[in-house]
Amino acid sequence: MDRTNTLKSITQSLRDRPAEFVILPPIGAPIPGAFEAVETSDRLHAELLSSAQRFRGGIYLEDGAIRPQQLTADGRHELPVDEESWHILTLDHEGSICACLRVHQEMGGRDFERLPVSQSALTRCPDWGGKLRQAVEFEIASARDAQLHFGDVGGWAIATERRRTLEPLRTILAGYSLMQHLGGVAGIVTATCKHGSSQILRKLGLRPLQACGETIPGYYDPHYDSEMEVLSFDSRRPNPRYKAWIAELRSVLSSAPVVRAERRYRPASVQPAVVLKPWNPMFFPRHVRPLAG
Repeated sequence: MDRTNTLKSITQSLRDRPAEFVILPPIGAPIPGAFEAVETSDRLHAELLSSAQRFRGGIYLEDGAIRPQQLTADGRHELPVDEESWHILTLDHEGSICACLRVHQEMGGRDFERLPVSQSALTRCPDWGGKLRQAVEFEIASARDAQLHFGDVGGWAIATERRRTLEPLRTILAGYSLMQHLGGVAGIVTATCKHGSSQILRKLGLRPLQACGETIPGYYDPHYDSEMEVLSFDSRRPNPRYKAWIAELRSVLSSAPVVRAERRYRPASVQPAVVLKPWNPMFFPRHVRPLAG
């Protein structure tokens, strides 16, 4: 059986369900009972994750946030944390990825050195490097005291043509909904200031880190060629303005396809994955419309 037919047979049960979001759990992770449409396929999980990495790589390269040598030979922006993370993928009317987000959830404590923020340019600043570490360690301790998982959110990428819609906002709110399904997550986000990304996150309730009463400042990171901010979040405490939307998206995610993998699978082909079709547009008229201005 050729590759396309194999993927068609794998996705057959999913194709009969309306799907806007597709969720990829960490490899081998248990799936909360709130999710109703779970499919186990090591191969499909790998194909979809590869497609998300390729989409993310293309967006970041276009924005100048990464260099071509930071991509794999087939154009993927691949990070070790990807296989350990939850991913929310949004599909357009053609079944192609148009938005994605990664949520990395820790089951226990976490050291500062293991976090992506430990590699940021700010850690090398003699005035703020130590304070950044202190602020992050405070967030880790606070999550532990609240009996929440500590995590970090990243891999946020939106198709260029959808940036002036509600898609960026909805993708982050879907992240809140996912974290609530996972039992609650508190953590940090290293956010670029490009395209108003950090501003959007602040409006949703994220806040700058604090150390000894001082606010950790924004900084320029040459790795991403962008001004950056480190923000903290608590999935239990979004901006109250968006709670109803988060609750609605939590219901949507409950019925979204969840493609899980029991073990790592390396696709033999570098071609994009066959994605889920046909498309059901029922959510687009309500949630994706031009922003004013």
